[in-house]
Amino acid sequence: MKNTNTHKLTVAALLCAVAVVGSLFSFPVFGSKCAPVQHMVNIICAVLLGPWYGVAVAFGASLIRNLLGLGSLMAFPGSMIGALLCGVVYWKTKNLLATLLAEVFGTAVLGGLCAYPVAILFMGQQAGDIAFYAYIVPFLISTAVGSALSGVLLFSLEKTKVLANMQAQLNG
Repeated sequence: MKNTNTHKLTVAALLCAVAVVGSLFSFPVFGSKCAPVQHMVNIICAVLLGPWYGVAVAFGASLIRNLLGLGSLMAFPGSMIGALLCGVVYWKTKNLLATLLAEVFGTAVLGGLCAYPVAILFMGQQAGDIAFYAYIVPFLISTAVGSALSGVLLFSLEKTKVLANMQAQLNG
């Protein structure tokens, strides 16, 4: 049991690092920095580690990105809600396509809507005025690209049976 937890924590830490380094490869869309690697990491966490590790990795990566000046406060609602939703969908269905779609919906729609109160609370009324309208589209673009990347990777790993081996090792 202890060895399995150590493996999971190690994989989670590595995925958090990938998300932070991957945020260097971001592009601006309206008022948001779109970092598709974070969404790829969310889905990989959902499939390998489960929803709670996914939320923890999303929070950790968002926090580190903000502390390093590589992200915005909008990283928190988008990445964490997307990670939770895709993690729960994979946990319940084991369906990769549904997991990819859950990440897109959770981040773009739910995360975009939750960006509104976060923007007002921490960035002021002026940021809040545009957040409701301007964050759903950037989140959608970012998460669609990240979901496509993870989809290619995970479907390839599934086809070669490597994914099942990785899951068995982590859930030992």
